[in-house]
Order: sequence, then C-alpha cells, then structure tokens
Amino acid sequence: MANSQSSNLLRTPLFDLAQEQQARFTAFSGWEMPVQYSGLKLEHQAVRSKVGMFDISHMGKFTLVGEDLIDAWQTLVPSDLSRLQPGQAQYTVLLNPQGGIIDDIIFYYQGESETEQKAVVIVNAGTTDKDKAWILSHLQNSSVAMKDISQQQALIALQGPKAVEVLPTLVVEDISTMAAFTHRIATINGKSVFIARTGYTGEDGFEIMLEPAAARQLWQAFLEAGVIPCGLGARDTLRLEAAMSLYGQEIDETITPLEAGLGWVVHLKTKGYFIGRSVLEQQKQEGLKRRLVGLEMSGRHIARHGYRVIFEEEVVGEVTSGTLAPTVGKAIALAYVPKALGKVGQALEIEIRGKTYPATVIKKPFYRSPHR
Repeated sequence: MANSQSSNLLRTPLFDLAQEQQARFTAFSGWEMPVQYSGLKLEHQAVRSKVGMFDISHMGKFTLVGEDLIDAWQTLVPSDLSRLQPGQAQYTVLLNPQGGIIDDIIFYYQGESETEQKAVVIVNAGTTDKDKAWILSHLQNSSVAMKDISQQQALIALQGPKAVEVLPTLVVEDISTMAAFTHRIATINGKSVFIARTGYTGEDGFEIMLEPAAARQLWQAFLEAGVIPCGLGARDTLRLEAAMSLYGQEIDETITPLEAGLGWVVHLKTKGYFIGRSVLEQQKQEGLKRRLVGLEMSGRHIARHGYRVIFEEEVVGEVTSGTLAPTVGKAIALAYVPKALGKVGQALEIEIRGKTYPATVIKKPFYRSPHR
C-alpha cells in the first residue's frame, strides 16, 4: 500500500488502478510509483517469456513544432537527426559543454508539412524540469515551439514477445508490421493515441501515449487480456540484464557517452557543431581513461550501487548498478573502471561490507532476447 510519507509525491493517472492490484509503492523521482505487484521474479519472467505492462506516465513528454526543428536540435545532441525519416526515432543524449550527459532521451520525428516539422521527445522523470529549461534556453533563436505535455498524457509500456499479439487486437489500424524504433498515430477505443515500438527491457514491445481516461481503459483491457502488471523493480532488473543505462547511476553530467558505451549515438563524421563536440573529439583522439563494463560475480553476493571495485588492493572504480539477475541466474553488475582493466576476462574484486569478493569483466549485454 502507499506509504505515509507520500503526500508530497506526484501520482500518475493509473495510481488507483495499481492500488486495486495491491501494488507496493515507492518514492521515485518525485513520484509515488508501484515497485512490485505480484512479485519481482514473476513480473520479470512475464516480460521475458510472455508480456507485461508498466505505468511509465511519470516520464517527461514534450511536443515540438517548428520550421527549423531538426536544424535547431542538431546542436543539442551528438546524433545526426537529419537522417531520420518521418515515423522513425533516435535514442540520444543531451550534452553539456563538458560532454557530460544532461539526460538520455528518445527523439521521435513525426515529419513535416509545408510550413513546419513536428516531433515528440520523451525524457526521464527526475530530469524533466532541468531538460525543459536547457532545451528552451537553446531554442530561443529558432522557430521551434515546445509544449510540456507531461501532466496531460499518460504512458504505458507493453513489453515482451507476446506484445505484438496483444496490442494489435485493440488498435484499429494494422500495427503488426511496425519496425523497431518507429512510431505512428493510431486509434484505440475511438481515441487517437501515439504508439512507438520502443522500450527499456531488452524485449520487443510498444510504448503508448494517450489521454488519462483512455489510458485507464487500455490498462483494464490489457488486464482482461492476461497482461501482467509490472513495477519499477522488474523494470530495473530487466534493463540491467540488457545492460541499459539508468540516469543518475550509469550516466550523469560528469560522464560522456563515449565513456558510457554509448558511442553509437555519437555521429561525429556526419554532422557539424553540437554542444560538447570538442570534448568527445578529444576523447576519440586521446583515448578514454575509464569505461563502463559488465561484471559477473563468482558467487551470489550482489554488487550494489556505490560499492567499490578493487584491483591489487587498490580502489579502481565503483559499481553503478547490480542485481541477482532472474533470467541469467547470476549476480551481475555495471561499473566504471580504468580502460586498461576493462577487457573481457579481467579479474577484479568488489568490496561488500568490508570484505572483497571476486568478479570478472564479461561482455555486455548480460542477456540478449531470442525473440528479437
């Protein structure tokens, strides 16, 4: 049930439906969010083998309209947005002048009419206000108008190999052929909704943005279809098995995308100036000093966020995330270590409550879906 200190926390339009499902709640980025429904392992495995759903209405949501939208945004991110066709999306990052990550986002390009280009941007809940201020400050000399629709729209993630069987039965248009990282406007229960084939679990699935009343109706329809409600606990174990970064843990304003293993979103060769470019160019030339690696513990001791990484009795890094992975069946972690110690097979140790335990650097991701 909701805790007694929840009065200052925001609640999503689906909050009371989670209460009806007897979810356990936790404070997360200023929101009171379900952390668990039927149990973390059951929810995790539902997404890996069948289908689960998450209330992610706490995420920040912006709409963008403007004649020079793409050109204006090219300076804000290291990814080449000019390559996007209407209906395509790009996972990318907002950078500060030091090349540090202000936030990781998804930019959904909706295309252009004769006079304007349109896009939707989804950002992290805890950074919504910061992102909004940063973006607006850098769009002042452009034609782009940005609207914050975070409170007006709900967001549901339907994830797992069976998602492609469940959602099309509720949508008027044919969405079965949508490719990964594409999106479109479609119709559910007579309402216009935004559907994207994206997610944060390492599985196939969709994210659906729609009005709160329609979202409540859709959540109930998913329940009736046998979809398992999932909380933040399973969301975290799923994304960690897939080695997906969590803002505030793997990535923040002191870490560059190259250090974080996100070099694939940095398109230095195909685009011009963007904020932080010179730092990334320098890192490319001089080489990285640290990198994010995957670790596997030799036993079942869990390396938690903030635990120290040891090599030859010296502290060489810090764990960013760790868990006992339900699908993998092993204790896994992500950590920053010096580049020289980041090779697969490297033996390290993790300090846990004053004692050290062996860990080995292994290839990321820890899990790759056989369904994708």
